[in-house]
Amino acid sequence: MDILAAFGLSASAGLNAYIPLLVVSILARFTDVIQLSEPWNAMESWWIIGTLLVLSIVEFFADKIPAVNHINDAIQTFIRPTAGAVLFAASANVITEIHPILSLAAGLLVAGSVHVIKSAAVRPVITATTAGLGDIPVSILEDVISTTLSVLSVLLPIVVGIVLVLMAIWIVLWLSRRSKRYERKA
Repeated sequence: MDILAAFGLSASAGLNAYIPLLVVSILARFTDVIQLSEPWNAMESWWIIGTLLVLSIVEFFADKIPAVNHINDAIQTFIRPTAGAVLFAASANVITEIHPILSLAAGLLVAGSVHVIKSAAVRPVITATTAGLGDIPVSILEDVISTTLSVLSVLLPIVVGIVLVLMAIWIVLWLSRRSKRYERKA
């Protein structure tokens, strides 16, 4: 179950670095749902929680402005994969079951992949096709998905695992259909 939570939290970080970190920090601080071991228990500190709250608010607003959201995505290219790596490694008991380097790399790849799809493929198309009008609703949807995925990853990791498998199947089928269309045109 912990590995499913780790993948879900890392994927969530690819959409928004600070929301899943904040969810984990708050749940670890105020509940027994998450037990963070050293050094990850530093995330329970009031300073970290406060910093993550401020950064979440800054990113929330920065991501809603068409020109600023692309600059924010460029900056987040380094932050989101790092957040995914930390979340994967910090997930309850995962760090003791999987080598730390492997867990950090897995989180980095998962969050980085989600971030690249979002910032290099999806968002520029939405901005171009809607003249920036679609940025706000899409950004809000990303925040809702990131929050929901983060909470579900901790509370119901099996649901997240099923959703991630279904999404992977859908992406493979979509790419397969797309490549067949290009082959027919060629």
